[in-house]
Amino acid sequence: MIKTFTIVIFFVFANINCTAQVNNKVDSLYLNRWKKEGKVTLLFNQSSFSNWISGGENAIAGNLNFTYHLNYKYKNWSWNNTLNAAYGINDSKTNGTRKTEDRIDWNSIVGLKKNKNWYYSFFLNFQTQFTKGYDYENDPDGLTPISKAFAPAYVNFAPGILFSKSNNFKINIAPATTKLTIVADDNLADQGAFGVDPGKHVKTDLGFYTSIYFKKTVLENVVMENILNLYSNYLHRPKNIDFDYQLNFVMKVNKHMSTNLNFQAVYNDDAIKRLQFKEIFGIGFNYLL
Repeated sequence: MIKTFTIVIFFVFANINCTAQVNNKVDSLYLNRWKKEGKVTLLFNQSSFSNWISGGENAIAGNLNFTYHLNYKYKNWSWNNTLNAAYGINDSKTNGTRKTEDRIDWNSIVGLKKNKNWYYSFFLNFQTQFTKGYDYENDPDGLTPISKAFAPAYVNFAPGILFSKSNNFKINIAPATTKLTIVADDNLADQGAFGVDPGKHVKTDLGFYTSIYFKKTVLENVVMENILNLYSNYLHRPKNIDFDYQLNFVMKVNKHMSTNLNFQAVYNDDAIKRLQFKEIFGIGFNYLL
């Protein structure tokens, strides 16, 4: 009886061990299909004056940037996810503390390979911000917010065609894109902010969407990144094309330090009928995830 029991126990543990090895192998194969890469950057710049006859004001500014890529690839399928988040502030004696950057941007594209560089695709893009925004030009004390988290928030999604020569050059074309403009704040919604009907919280549009990504090493330790999003609303002034263009230069000093130049130009006909510009330059301290 004891001998039989010993043999049974042996086979049970042998089966468990083999199953565990197979599961570990399956898990390893599955995990190898995923590629992840992330970076946290603290961008810092500061100015200081003492007895400076030309004039000037002490100021300090900082921007915290978070970028994370999570990509999946198996046979003819691919799934690329990118999350970009940034928040920045500037502090000076005259203006106090004001934010200079506030952005959450998530992109997700599923692709089914058609041939060497072309994929059938489905994309989802989500954009919003962290905190309240103010028009300091007309409201110096920052009493009335003109934007908040989820006011606005933009959601774009559609099937399309993806051209992907490499991870550094991609073009996604989606001629039937649904765009949702969300204004979750009641006061802003009642004003009809960001193109929603007064009192409504969501606006739905249909249009043509194109996104282009291009990254290149232009000099040793100098990387240029271009991101362009274009949208034309079929239902409302299709000739007024909304665009969001970002140009980023990263000049690497070492693994943890770099000089960064970020430029962004935005035009959104429903938000403000003027071209928006933003430029940030400073020393970056990087932490790789």
